[in-house]
Amino acid sequence: MDPFATLEKRAAAKHLIERYFCQLTEGCGNGACTNELCASCLGFQPLDHNAAAIRALELYKMNAKLCGRHSAAFPDNSSAKETHPTLLGDRHGKMPDHEDNLFPPREDFREVHYLTEEKVYEILSICEGKKDYSPLIRVIGRIFSNADGLVQSFRKDKEQHPNTKEQHPNTKEQHPNTKEQRKTHQANDEDKDEDDKERTTAMEQESEASASMEGATGSTENRLGPVEVSVDIEAVRRVYDRLLSNEKMESAFLNALVYLTPNVELDLTYLDVYDTNPDYLNIFIIVMENSSLHSPEYLEMAMPLFCKCMSKLPLPALAKLTRLWSQYSVEHIRRMMETFQQLITYTVISNEYDSDSLVNDDECVVAAAKCLKLVFYANVLGGDLDTGHNEEEEPASESSELTLQELLGEERSNKKGPRVDPLEKELGVRTLDCRRPLIPFEEFVNEPLNDVLEMDKDFTFFKVDSESKFSFQSCPFILNACTKSLGLYYDNRISMYSERRITALYSLVQGQQLNPYLRLKVRRDHIIDDALVRLEMIAMENPADLRKQLFVEFEGEQGVDEGGVSKEFFQLVLEEMFNPDIGMFTYDESTKLFWYNPSSLENEAQFTLIGIILGLAIYNNCILDVHFPMVVYRKLMGKKGTYLDLTDSHPVLYQSLRELLEYEGDVEEDMMITFQISQTDLFGDPITYDLKENGDKIPVNADNRKEFVSLYSDYILNKSVERQFKAFRRGFQMVTNESPLKCLFRPEEVELLICGSRNLDFQALEETTEYDGGYSKDCRIIKDFWETVHSFGEEDKRLFLQFTTGTDRAPVGGLGKLKMIIAKNGPDTDRLPTSHTCFNALLLPEYDSKEKLKERLLKAITYAKGFGML
Repeated sequence: MDPFATLEKRAAAKHLIERYFCQLTEGCGNGACTNELCASCLGFQPLDHNAAAIRALELYKMNAKLCGRHSAAFPDNSSAKETHPTLLGDRHGKMPDHEDNLFPPREDFREVHYLTEEKVYEILSICEGKKDYSPLIRVIGRIFSNADGLVQSFRKDKEQHPNTKEQHPNTKEQHPNTKEQRKTHQANDEDKDEDDKERTTAMEQESEASASMEGATGSTENRLGPVEVSVDIEAVRRVYDRLLSNEKMESAFLNALVYLTPNVELDLTYLDVYDTNPDYLNIFIIVMENSSLHSPEYLEMAMPLFCKCMSKLPLPALAKLTRLWSQYSVEHIRRMMETFQQLITYTVISNEYDSDSLVNDDECVVAAAKCLKLVFYANVLGGDLDTGHNEEEEPASESSELTLQELLGEERSNKKGPRVDPLEKELGVRTLDCRRPLIPFEEFVNEPLNDVLEMDKDFTFFKVDSESKFSFQSCPFILNACTKSLGLYYDNRISMYSERRITALYSLVQGQQLNPYLRLKVRRDHIIDDALVRLEMIAMENPADLRKQLFVEFEGEQGVDEGGVSKEFFQLVLEEMFNPDIGMFTYDESTKLFWYNPSSLENEAQFTLIGIILGLAIYNNCILDVHFPMVVYRKLMGKKGTYLDLTDSHPVLYQSLRELLEYEGDVEEDMMITFQISQTDLFGDPITYDLKENGDKIPVNADNRKEFVSLYSDYILNKSVERQFKAFRRGFQMVTNESPLKCLFRPEEVELLICGSRNLDFQALEETTEYDGGYSKDCRIIKDFWETVHSFGEEDKRLFLQFTTGTDRAPVGGLGKLKMIIAKNGPDTDRLPTSHTCFNALLLPEYDSKEKLKERLLKAITYAKGFGML
């Protein structure tokens, strides 16, 4: 077939379609037209241009009626073979330029290879004038679905290419890096180019030096500095705000993103495109400014692909994106956080997971979690940071003798210490460094994900198979404290089983019978001395034995430790150690908190013992009744105390120092303070301390008062208790140094692990309680029992909890995680209820009245100390 004949037929067909289109949109010009398919016909329903184009094609296929020529704007069919006008040009690709063309060509803006804010508004203005947005929709679709075009779009004015029209959109030259762009702008002046090059180098060196200086001081804003990107973010936001109000535009952005992501993913996976062109990051910056990303259409179609694509970015690109986002407003960071959270939630609730189909294998959820990590660290960087004030880490104490593992040719999996997140290392910041994030940490927790996560499997991936399998413990911010504590529980239990296995193997090899457990035999009257001697010997000989499962035996008493005896042991040790008469700690009546006594006469071994006790409590899943200010847990995690930590540890001092900082009068004359402070020792005698050399001769004034406050706080929280705290932390690390505690938990969560929650939800406890011995939830006495307990005041509820479980705190996750048992203990009697604290079991006789039940129960929980707990 003659190709030119084919082209002529196509041209004629297009001409007819255009006539139908013109008839549907403009009419034939005959006021008395009776053709129902013509806009000039009375009663014709107007069509927009998109609908008219579709309808025109349908009319062409059915060879519908065409009106006669009544308007100069209406093309005549008889001239089709002569002119062959089309929307894009004739058979030779040339646009008709004769003035008598009856249907002018539609503007396609094909010469536009990238977008600027001005170009968008220009096209938008033309579209608004014609009431036809299809040209802009096509431009948006074409540019936003093309990586090269998007990289070039919305550049800052000084970096905009003056003549992109002549560049092919698929060439590398279309997106050179920023320095080359600057050279291109100045190519006509060689001297100017050299000057600019030298100036740029000098500015970069000065910027690096400045960043280094600020890094030493720990100042967040100056340390980071502005992140330089070539895209004009404000212009992108204005364009989105202007266009997204149009529903058809929103569809164009959505469809473009779906087409864009597969190609970008391939570029990042196989071409290392970011290494050759850092401006490739502009794609992700521009897309993430779309405020509609959280809509259902995006969550279902585009965002899974885009998140997977973003997760392929190399580490330097991820860090740069994080630093950039950290300088955004809280509203923008929150919007991005909610977008990724909604994607995770939407995906989780739309699928079913089990042991064979894990959420860890869901590429969408995994990719979204990795993207959420960027927003999390942006939230950290944008908050109040304290990258300095770090405690010096002490090397973990180890036995001089060969360990069992070394004798058997095995090594501990965590011998090198806890892992460090690569992004955290690249950014040079830790979650612990952030005192107050822009968005509360709790908002990053995704509860639906926590509900479906198989923590035993996830823990395996985290410890053993982290290279090939994704573990959500690498994104601990997304997990709640209850889920993380379960991961810690698995880690502790595996360590215990490992110690037993190694001990058994060693016994076979050496022929010696070793104890696979950490057994403590103590006398009640000498509990501190016995515990101290035994634990000190273990710590000196082989600290690894502290990671064996704990079993406590009180001398002269029968009983097997199933958890309850250990609870009592911890309770008795802490009661004695925290007794104010001993003088190891001071107690503040206003805050109800303990603090280290700087004048304590006790040796370091006593403080080491308390540290070991806290570590053993975490390791053996016990809740302790300890009351420390938050700064203690921050210091345990590696941070020094600062002025802000005085708020709960020393509130009176904090208020005084705050008034000093805010005082508007003459500080030196009115307050008469020097850099010498005084305290009282254990015996009430005054002790002076110079915060600086010759501090008594240096007055505090408006210029140096911040330094005074900083030095004073450092002395109170760090230097004055350095000996006591170092011993305390040494004991704590003996037990926890090899656990993932530091990389999973924040200080607030460590306190929750050790002390439990003071928020007591007895309704949740009732819902999860189990019954035995003939009782059920429908029994009369059980109903009376819960009505009675719910009527108790706060103090009586705590006494009941102490009586039944051995502690007045709820475990991590609340009372619903307690699994209490109420068992029948005979018929009506005058005997009091009793409890097995080992098993959280309450033995309750079947009292014949609600009043007797209440009277007997209150007496049991009030006078339980010394009896009633078996």
